[in-house]
Amino acid sequence: MMFKGMELISSVFGRKLFLKRKDSDAGEAARALEELRGSLYNELRTSEGAKRQQQRLCSPVVALTFNFLVSVGIIMGNKLVMGKVGFNYPILLTLIHYTSAWLLLAVLKALSLLPPSPPTKTTPFSLLFALGAVMAFASGLANTSLKHNSVGFYQMAKIAVTPTIVVAEFILFRKIVSFYKVLALAVVSVGVAVATVTDLEFNMFGACIAIAWIIPSAINKILWSNLQQKRNWTALALMWKTTPITIFFLVALMPWLDPPGALSFKWNLNNSMAVLISALLGFLLQWSGALALGATSATSHVVLGQFKTCVILLGGYLLFSSDPGYASICGAFVAICGMSVYTSLNINETRDTSNHIPKQTFDNQNEKTVANGI
Repeated sequence: MMFKGMELISSVFGRKLFLKRKDSDAGEAARALEELRGSLYNELRTSEGAKRQQQRLCSPVVALTFNFLVSVGIIMGNKLVMGKVGFNYPILLTLIHYTSAWLLLAVLKALSLLPPSPPTKTTPFSLLFALGAVMAFASGLANTSLKHNSVGFYQMAKIAVTPTIVVAEFILFRKIVSFYKVLALAVVSVGVAVATVTDLEFNMFGACIAIAWIIPSAINKILWSNLQQKRNWTALALMWKTTPITIFFLVALMPWLDPPGALSFKWNLNNSMAVLISALLGFLLQWSGALALGATSATSHVVLGQFKTCVILLGGYLLFSSDPGYASICGAFVAICGMSVYTSLNINETRDTSNHIPKQTFDNQNEKTVANGI
């Protein structure tokens, strides 16, 4: 009788213990689900999570390749629009590009596909306003300079952007470039100059536009890179905030730099489609350029542009039997060698940094362990 009673008690207590274990498992599952939901929210609906997603999906190689392909495409598109179509209004064309980009971003915003922006207090509005303003001058003056200058003078202005970025980053952020990088950039600049500067026709108005373009172009690249790398902005979120400011300044620049007659342009189907294709490529160029600047640096982005110039020159020589001249071919080859050295220096620097950070973390953990032990 006593044995049966013990069995009854043990069965009752065993059932209670079993029920308690089931409740505990259910609670752990609920907590795990809540943690998963919180982590997904942090990844998808916060600026830090969106920035991590951008870094995972868009490595430096992917970003630079994307920007390179789009840059080549928009060169063809703009040649079609300004040459065959005859749309000779560079500021208006830039305005159409940015307006189309803002409309596409608005669609993404309405569909809740636009990455969130960081809190307002982390980035002052004056900084976003400055970026939007210099972006208008950089994009608008670039197209105007290409229209009023020879190709050689335009390329000389582009080469001048590289030292301007180095000096500006030192003044603004005390960023110092190593001697070997400076040497590699000098080789790249000389090679590109020899390869592309075949004519230097001087035009006072065009020269003023080219000189005025250099500083906004450099500051534009520096701000795009800094805001994404230091303040958790993604490319699309930053485009959404700054594009309206850029549109405002482009509207202000249009009466001063565009020739009259834009309203009399023949907006037939073929011309409209060419302008719209150019606008779509302009959006992709802005996005890919922002991704490349966020993944690398302002100087690396300029070097990519010079690499694109050399590849187009050598590609025309190898594939289409064009004859740019012996000096241009040698200059392009020298520039690409300099770019290879610059890229190698960047890779070694990144590897050294990644190897140094874990060591610091390990040392800090050891210090904490010793301190806790004491």
